[in-house]
Amino acid sequence: MISRTFGCRWGSFAIALLALSVAALVSTSARPQQPEPGRAGGGRGRGGGRGARGGEVLIPTALISERGLTANDFPTLRSTTGDVYVWQDVHNLGFLTNNLIVITSAGVLVADGQGSPEATRKLVEAVALLTHQPIKYVVVCSEHGDHTGGNEAFPATATFISSPATQASLSRAAKADGSGRKTRTPTETVADRRILKMGGTEIHILNNGRSHTGGDLQVYLPQEKVLFTSETFSHRIFPSMANAYPTEWIQTLKKVGQIDATFIVPGHGFLDPAPTMRAELAEFEKALEYVVGEVRRIHTSGVSVEEGLKQVDWGPYRGWSVAERNGPPAFRRIYDDLDGKLK
Repeated sequence: MISRTFGCRWGSFAIALLALSVAALVSTSARPQQPEPGRAGGGRGRGGGRGARGGEVLIPTALISERGLTANDFPTLRSTTGDVYVWQDVHNLGFLTNNLIVITSAGVLVADGQGSPEATRKLVEAVALLTHQPIKYVVVCSEHGDHTGGNEAFPATATFISSPATQASLSRAAKADGSGRKTRTPTETVADRRILKMGGTEIHILNNGRSHTGGDLQVYLPQEKVLFTSETFSHRIFPSMANAYPTEWIQTLKKVGQIDATFIVPGHGFLDPAPTMRAELAEFEKALEYVVGEVRRIHTSGVSVEEGLKQVDWGPYRGWSVAERNGPPAFRRIYDDLDGKLK
């Protein structure tokens, strides 16, 4: 692993560029521990948010505090392969929000933003330190505010791309917003798949179906084998379903899991060695199936939502990060799904 720090451009703020070699990312020496029932992993992990070296054990958690890190350790810019980077900054719930940066000879593509103009501006300025190429495209993979709240900080010349559902949702939000803030509504949409060719780089924008929201997208680079899942997959975070389509999410994730990718980048959570991330993507699918199956079991008995919440057992996933927060909304949303209330 090679680490270097860019010159300071924001006063006391500096970006650490962690250039992870392929050997580091594909190392099989670091495997996530399975959490004990009722535990989130806890403790301080020597591997931290920078992946683990040989013999080190990764703490299976999304919370930076449980890996011995603080907000002062971020934002961080990480290299996957070639001119493809991952920007990571701290979400207000204590885990990481990730963005993909793809630098080409014909401009830069960024997938997702951060939750505020200030946080997104740091991302934009980091891109300027990497290249003189302008940000040409911003792909809105998730409509939620922790990914779009800072979109006004992107260059005015950037083209915003989203799914049709996300475009409609953000358009409604812009009309309802009386704050006078600038809003960036996507002008181009992807209903199924769009292939962008930027210089010698081919970028696939994928709409594999509804999952965490009604209009999630993924970004895939087939030559580099990099897949940015956005919130279709969040690493070691209990599935957040307040606006989700639970049963469809499982099917969407199965499609995503079939993509030939070496480097899998989640919408939230740590970016660990490549084999770990592939295993964690599969584990997240299992988590969705378990959570939906457990609620289906209770729903079949005919009890109310409130009574069902007293009976639910999240099993091996009750120790996942923010389970206490995300569990009840997930339960209610799955009930609505099973009752045919989601359109």
